[in-house]
Formats: sequence, C-alpha cells, structure tokens
Amino acid sequence: MMPGLALTGRLAVVTGGAGAIGSAICADLLSLGAQVIAADLKEPLSPAVSALVDLRDPDDIAAFCTNAGPVDILIHNAGVSILDSFVQSDPADWDLMWAVNLRAPMLLTKLLLPGMSARGWGRLIFISSDGAKAGSGGEGAYAATKAGLFGLARTLAREAARDGITSNVVCPGPTDTPMLRHVATDNPGLIDKLTKGIPLRRLGTPEDVAGLVAYLCTDRAAYITGQTLSVSGGITMQ
Repeated sequence: MMPGLALTGRLAVVTGGAGAIGSAICADLLSLGAQVIAADLKEPLSPAVSALVDLRDPDDIAAFCTNAGPVDILIHNAGVSILDSFVQSDPADWDLMWAVNLRAPMLLTKLLLPGMSARGWGRLIFISSDGAKAGSGGEGAYAATKAGLFGLARTLAREAARDGITSNVVCPGPTDTPMLRHVATDNPGLIDKLTKGIPLRRLGTPEDVAGLVAYLCTDRAAYITGQTLSVSGGITMQ
C-alpha cells in the first residue's frame, strides 16, 4: 500500500452506514485498516460494527456518542429526501429533513470533536449533494438542509485546523443506488435522461463516492480542508 493511506488504529463513524453509499464507504475504510461503526436504523451490509441510532432524537445521539469510544473519523452520510414541489411540501417534512440532514451532523460533531482535538487528529466529512449546490426541482427543503453543511464544514475547517483536524464536503451527483432505481420505476426514461446529461455518460456508483471519502480520511489528504468536492461525472465543474 502507498505510504500515508493506511487507517490502522483509527475509529470511524459512518452515519447512514446501512445504505448503498454508506456501505461502500464502510467497506473502503475497513479495507484501509480502520475500525468502523455504521450508525443507522438498519443493520449494515458491510462487516462494520452496527450501532442502531435514531438521528432524529438528540438523546439517542448523545447516548451513542457516550458509548462510541475515541472517534477519529466522522462521516455524516445519512440523509432524508421527500420529493414535492416547494409550494406543496409539508412543513412537517421540513422538520424531519432539518433534524436528520443538518441538526444531527451538528450535534454529533459538537459531541465528538473535542476528543479529536484532544488527540490532535481528526477527519470530518459531510456528504451533501450536487442538488444542494445547483438546486434540484422537487427537493427544496432537502437542498436547503444539505446546503447548510457547506457553511458548517468550512467553519469547522477554520476552527479545528490547529488541532490537526480537516473538514470537507463531498457532493455526489446522480448515483446508481436502489433508491434511484425505485424512483425510476415511476419515472420511465429517468435513468437515460440523467445519463445523457453527464459528460462521462454514466451514473456514478457508490464506490465512486466512497473512494474520494476514504482518501480524504487518510494522511495523504492532510492538507485538504474546507473544500467542497463533487463526484458527478462532470455535471458540475469548478
């Protein structure tokens, strides 16, 4: 293995670790030698340690953080999206998306960051969305809550840098997951339409996203912080 890529001895938490992208992230971190906790309401598909956590519940989050151990890597991958036009959307759904997509990362980071600072090393990675950068029809509240991660991650990058901690955002574009395939069953031609709009002419895979996330966790990425990086096949360029 190339020097600086091993994560042996590091403890990672991946929220939403039972989903397609979360499972791929867990698998890559495990392959680099990290211990991995998949925090989710479902059992993970990977060999990661399972921790059933309700990210809607601040008390559940606090209990998890108390018992998790010395977390070195915190990956905020969990997300909830409820499709509807903004005018027709339900404020109760806004509350759910705010709780899972933005408040939970804030609470988890607040509770786990002090330990990273004390040990002088840490990685914070926030999984947002290209839809949060460019807008996405039918996902107003989702885009708003995921966009909030940009400001949070950059602020943390400034505040925690002196303690050896980096903070970055990864934005997947259209990614071939069971969730997308489910949506496509009610929208014939959706996959083809999405693919035609991608310069690389294919959907992303969970492994495409996981590869970047895993790299950002390593010492090879120690000088990358405060950045928002897209994994979108070229849909968004900067």
